[in-house]
Amino acid sequence: MLLKACLNGDRPAGSHPALPVTPLELAQAARDAVEAGAGALHLHPRDGEGRESLEDGVVAAALGAVRAACPGIPVGISSGFWILPDVEAQLAVARAWTVRPDFVSVNWHEAHAVALAETLLGLDVGVEAGVWTVDAARASLAWPGRDRALRVLVEVMDREPSGARMEAAAILNLLDGADRTPPRLLHGAGPSAWSLLEEAGRLGLDTRVGLEDTLTLPDGTPALDNADLVRVARAVLASAG
Repeated sequence: MLLKACLNGDRPAGSHPALPVTPLELAQAARDAVEAGAGALHLHPRDGEGRESLEDGVVAAALGAVRAACPGIPVGISSGFWILPDVEAQLAVARAWTVRPDFVSVNWHEAHAVALAETLLGLDVGVEAGVWTVDAARASLAWPGRDRALRVLVEVMDREPSGARMEAAAILNLLDGADRTPPRLLHGAGPSAWSLLEEAGRLGLDTRVGLEDTLTLPDGTPALDNADLVRVARAVLASAG
């Protein structure tokens, strides 16, 4: 099973002492996370002001630094619509990338989902179909290219653990009933992060952990950095499995 490290997300710079923002910081955090056991990386490139960006130069700098630090490790980025809330602009910026990510997470409840996914596949960039709710999962199943996705991200955000597990089970059941074939990656965020990581281990699904999803360890103590979260996640998965 895959354990992906999600290094920074949309957290403001300085929200955690070890939150990586610059290409150099992302590269060091990525190297440490891989050494701790991460098999793939997800990041949100930032411009010189620390703002999320999908512009070619910003994406190229982040990917170049991380790939130099972690050769052979797949690296993906976010396409969250809040970063660039314009469908045509999202498509244009993806086509303009001179350095392309291995995969891009595309949130299926967002306006650009199908058009961006088709554009990315045409560029030989993997698509992670992000489904946060049962409704989003239904929408992803209506996509003709659904089985061309690299994986389906079952992402239950900022829910208390029992509710998150129920929502995740409903989404997974829907996908299973439709014979959705790509691998599933199950994860939560905030209160649901560790609960759903453990559930992923129990079910044998891919999962992820990192400062994007949680700043604390399962016992509530602050995590030192992304590598700390990956090491603890490995132990949780081994126990759950």
